[in-house]
Amino acid sequence: MSVEKKYKIGYTTGVFDMFHIGHLNIIRKAKEQCDFLIVGVTTDELCYLRKKKTPIIPECERVAIVEAIRYVDKVVMQNDMDKLRPVKEHGVDAVFVGSDWKGTEAWQQYEKEFASVGCSVVYLDHTDGISSSILRERLNQE
Repeated sequence: MSVEKKYKIGYTTGVFDMFHIGHLNIIRKAKEQCDFLIVGVTTDELCYLRKKKTPIIPECERVAIVEAIRYVDKVVMQNDMDKLRPVKEHGVDAVFVGSDWKGTEAWQQYEKEFASVGCSVVYLDHTDGISSSILRERLNQE
């Protein structure tokens, strides 16, 4: 017996560099709430423009990793910071994002923009103690 999901089409996005349990947790928790999950993978170029860091894992490999995850129904490239465009393009009714963004000025604005097209923002608990930045630091200590 299948359980009816709260949302039809969900969307989340990230760099997903050095794929780790925090990445898997957010994707799994998002899929638990929607029938069809689209995951945006940030391009190498956009990552560098935003964070002044080139991902350790090239985008083509990050895409292949994310595509192979059973919770992911479709992968798209995130090549700009326009968060409303993919919501409209794919008919998304829920955007999933880490709870560390909740209450920020930027995400309060996104909530209003998404609501105007019938899309909710769902904040998912962040996995403490792990991030790609933490992994980079560990690598530099060895």
